[in-house]
Amino acid sequence: MAQKAKQGRVVSERLAMAIGHPIRIDALRILNERVASPSELAKELGMGVSQVSYHIKELRRQNCIELVKTEPRRGAVEHYYRATEPELVDDRELMRLPEAKRQEISTGVLQTVIAATAGSLQSGTFDARGDRHLSWVPMQLDEKGWKELTNALGRALKEVEGIKAASAKRLGSSDEPGIPAAVTMMGFETASAATSQPAG
Repeated sequence: MAQKAKQGRVVSERLAMAIGHPIRIDALRILNERVASPSELAKELGMGVSQVSYHIKELRRQNCIELVKTEPRRGAVEHYYRATEPELVDDRELMRLPEAKRQEISTGVLQTVIAATAGSLQSGTFDARGDRHLSWVPMQLDEKGWKELTNALGRALKEVEGIKAASAKRLGSSDEPGIPAAVTMMGFETASAATSQPAG
């Protein structure tokens, strides 16, 4: 298993492959926000329980989710899951992968980000808070600027993880329900036509 790097981390090839199906992406998005059973997920996604259960088994097989509790329900046992912390690899490990594999990882991550963002917009939570952050900063960088940018993102990630850990500790000793939140950071080379601001 890849060790967690101190900064500049990305989700692993294993997780990217595990979420390579729309149902698994939607299920993982929900299970990152709360604990749920396959029947609850099926109801929310408008799908059959057997269909969702198949993908839940795949996510569990890949250690993307974990069993939290079981409850008796109408003569059967209902299983409740939540998402686990994603396995991460550092930038050096990522650079050693073939470009096609890096694209697979990026595609899996972006599918998850898009699904989570769409769900937030549809539910009305994305803009519910006036202090939410959304930014788009196109730029032209030299090699030194590119390295400075990636280092800055690594520092920001480390700070975000510290905030997450501190909040989890405080929530663990209080009755506060907590605020489901997500942070996405991307620093990437754009196509030349995409470097300018969108019209309008």
